Amino acid sequence: MTDPRSAAGHVRVETTVDDRAAAERLARAVVEARLVACAQVGGPITSFYRWEGEVQADQEWTVVMKTTAARLDELTARLLDLHPYDEPEVVAVPVTGGSAGYLAWVSAETGPKT
Repeated sequence: MTDPRSAAGHVRVETTVDDRAAAERLARAVVEARLVACAQVGGPITSFYRWEGEVQADQEWTVVMKTTAARLDELTARLLDLHPYDEPEVVAVPVTGGSAGYLAWVSAETGPKT
């Protein structure tokens, strides 16, 4: 599997949580910390998965975040720290194209304050 940081300068990171308030808290926390430029909360969705040997079906909310590859490790650590799940989904997907202006904005919002 290719490390998303080697494929592009930007990544899209996804996680899920079990209620809207938790999703909004995660989204706000990582935007306020400048770890992401944007976090979108969507849902509810129904997730089917195997956990502890049993198939589960639960209502969840997704949080989709846009950041730079350089912030991925710090973002992942923060999400793991804040997340209510024992083993949360934190998946990064490389951005291989898009609007140059939007991607520049993502870089500016997640870079050091000047």
